[in-house]
Amino acid sequence: MKIDSKVTSRFAHNVITSRAVNRANVSKEVVFDVDLPKTAFITNFSMTIDGVTYPGTIKEKEVAKKQYEKAVSQGQTAGLVRASGRKTEKFTVSVNIAAASKVTFELTYEELLKRNSGKYEMLIKVKPKQLINHFEIQVNIFEPQGISELEAQGSFITNDLSQVIKKSFSGKKGHVSFKPTIDQQRTCANCSTSLLDGDFTIKYDVKRDRPGDLQIVNGYFVHFFAPTNLPKFPKNVVFVIDISGSMSGIGIQQTREALLKILEDIREDDYFNFILFGSDVHVWKDTLVKATAENLKNAKEFVRAINTQGMTNLHGGLMKGIEMLTTAFETNSVPKRSASIIIMLTDGQPNEGKYRQEIQVTVKKAIQGRFPLYNLAFGYGVDYNFLEKMALENKGLARRIYPHSDSAIQMEGFYEEVANPMLTEVELNYPENAISDLTQNNFKHYYDGSEIVVAGRITDNDLNSLTADVKAQGAENDVTFSEQADVEETAKALQEQEYIFGDYIERLWAYLTIQQLLDKRTVAQGEEKENLTTEALELSLKYKFVTPLTSMVVTKPEDNEDKAAIADKPVEAFTGLIFIMVFLSAPKPLDNNPYFSLLFDGDPHFIISVPQKEDAICFNINEETGAVLNLINDPVTGIRVNGQLIGDKRVSSDAKIQNTYFGKLGIENKKLELKLEVTPEKITLQKGRKKTVFTWLDTVTLQQEGLTVIINRKKNLVLSMGDGASFVIVLHQVWKKHPLHQDFLGLYTLDSHKLSERTHGLLGQFFHHIDFNILEIHPGSDPKKPDATIVIKNNKLTVTRGWQKDYRKDPKHGIDIPCWFVHNNGAGLIDGVHTDYIVSKIFGTTVN
Repeated sequence: MKIDSKVTSRFAHNVITSRAVNRANVSKEVVFDVDLPKTAFITNFSMTIDGVTYPGTIKEKEVAKKQYEKAVSQGQTAGLVRASGRKTEKFTVSVNIAAASKVTFELTYEELLKRNSGKYEMLIKVKPKQLINHFEIQVNIFEPQGISELEAQGSFITNDLSQVIKKSFSGKKGHVSFKPTIDQQRTCANCSTSLLDGDFTIKYDVKRDRPGDLQIVNGYFVHFFAPTNLPKFPKNVVFVIDISGSMSGIGIQQTREALLKILEDIREDDYFNFILFGSDVHVWKDTLVKATAENLKNAKEFVRAINTQGMTNLHGGLMKGIEMLTTAFETNSVPKRSASIIIMLTDGQPNEGKYRQEIQVTVKKAIQGRFPLYNLAFGYGVDYNFLEKMALENKGLARRIYPHSDSAIQMEGFYEEVANPMLTEVELNYPENAISDLTQNNFKHYYDGSEIVVAGRITDNDLNSLTADVKAQGAENDVTFSEQADVEETAKALQEQEYIFGDYIERLWAYLTIQQLLDKRTVAQGEEKENLTTEALELSLKYKFVTPLTSMVVTKPEDNEDKAAIADKPVEAFTGLIFIMVFLSAPKPLDNNPYFSLLFDGDPHFIISVPQKEDAICFNINEETGAVLNLINDPVTGIRVNGQLIGDKRVSSDAKIQNTYFGKLGIENKKLELKLEVTPEKITLQKGRKKTVFTWLDTVTLQQEGLTVIINRKKNLVLSMGDGASFVIVLHQVWKKHPLHQDFLGLYTLDSHKLSERTHGLLGQFFHHIDFNILEIHPGSDPKKPDATIVIKNNKLTVTRGWQKDYRKDPKHGIDIPCWFVHNNGAGLIDGVHTDYIVSKIFGTTVN
């Protein structure tokens, strides 16, 4: 295995080559399994078996899928790329090769290295999973500005292996190699296991004699801008922190730890404040305060006392933070020349106050582009797409914080990136009549240790020199910078270098343009979104990048015939939330009765959201009243959830079947000796031998070791069990004098990824990866609801497009969620048949 990387002006071109021979006398499966940076785009892949090459071809995603619909429906294809870690995606291809045959895999990917904390970083994941006869990493770096420092290290490197790393740099060139022998790879002298398992990281920086550097090759230019030795801006930072019940445990512990560390790093001329949001919004101080020693001491005491309570009033918390920053400027209580930012951390989705679409509109209107919003998404239960869209609309970004023992370090690391603003309102200008197709050229802030990169195309073929003018606001006064590069001299100097790989500046421009178009597409709507999609797709196909809009189709030999697999670019999503609508055959509203305009038609009862598809599947369970269904059963964590059906007070004369909904839910955690029984009348909590009874008129926050129960009067109940899954039970109340309907319950599951792989049950079976494909959409019996064929679990089923109300976000009116409805009690979707999930009692496991 060889990893060959060429880095030219921060743009990395990487080729991974793996060769294997089958020395057995029977055919064997060979697996090519590598991890790539999430920021990279795959550009090529091929495998050569006994001299025959099977190349990958990059196509529009929809074209690739339609082309291979038949193979998909027969279960012959497989996704080749999936998210595999915080910073990586896994590319996997397996192929059977005959005895004594050879196979060579070659994968190419490219990325623009980002400068962070004063260094560019290249991550190479090393995990061959076996001893390799010939293993090597070769990295060649060429930087026209000159290399000022270069380091290489590996998380798996021992003292002996550290001697194998060779690194050197001189002038504009740098080189790193790592080529351990097979014996040096062993975990011990006679072991067959390998030490090579972890991250191999290369960091470097360039000389900065000038604030920036202009480079021109083949009609394209790139401008790197990173001035040094500037006075630092005082900053005004508002931390908006989610303290809802689901943050209990590691979430709030790590948040406190991170905030305490951040308080140690805040400079004395900064201003800051904390805003906490659960069901209600709490502030530490009424206004921003200066980071004096006394204020910092008091702030640390406040942070240590932060605890969880209530639901998730994200809108209320954000709007308070925006109001606080706005007021500070209007009243001149912060320096006129200062940089303001909001950092918001949440682990869930808004379920109190206003909801997603309305939040996006009001937040953007309130900020008005005056300061960036940075959203930190803690864990897997958040709607990452929503947080990213809101951040991008407000000149910030979103970052996922992974819920592990180093969550605090991740939060601190993000803060350090934005802790030292050096310039604001940065604008980079170039001759308008000489260039076109410019990437983003205005930035709200420039932070110490980072870098601004702008690229474009030169349209004036007679241009002798290119000038870049930069205007910005500094900490003390407005500043300007100017760079000039001779087109012919610059191009000639660069083209003479042996490390240059072809048209690298043009590819850098295309990479940057596609990334920025995809960001704009995230927040765009309608025709604008369509135009951005078209432009990004055309560039992706032209430059052969696997992006979220394209797929690489890989043909491989299998069972004497060629079969296809598709490599897609994974996108960030909230993967841990399967939300469940469990109000079966919900009651229809009475005509002209305002009390029942809040209720909804009895379409699907259960929704399974599949964020990576931006879609959902739904189904009904039609069963008699009194039946108890096992919804979730996890033998590893000891968590089980059952629900009992209730029906209408009487059967309506025009009803084909009786309306049914959940009138009782039982949640049990054997390890905590916990039983929670909920009805529309009361809530019974049993912990060990102690039993406590509440009503829906109570407002309660109960915290014990490993357990948080929050009751929001007449609304909902939140149950969080330490580092395990969390549940929200919503109370739906009906007019007491209604002739037919009665109160019922809704259930939502958060952090379902915390349940084990062995989780099952009517709904638990969907908590881990589920995939499907929709084919052959055509008119159905209802003109407003088309039918289609869904391929799921190797079954082909007829489904109908429908809508369901999600009351988790708007308990009164609900939000319409489109979904594909599976008929016949979910037959073909659920394992077995629905009667397999009927149990004897609310805390029972015995099947009736």
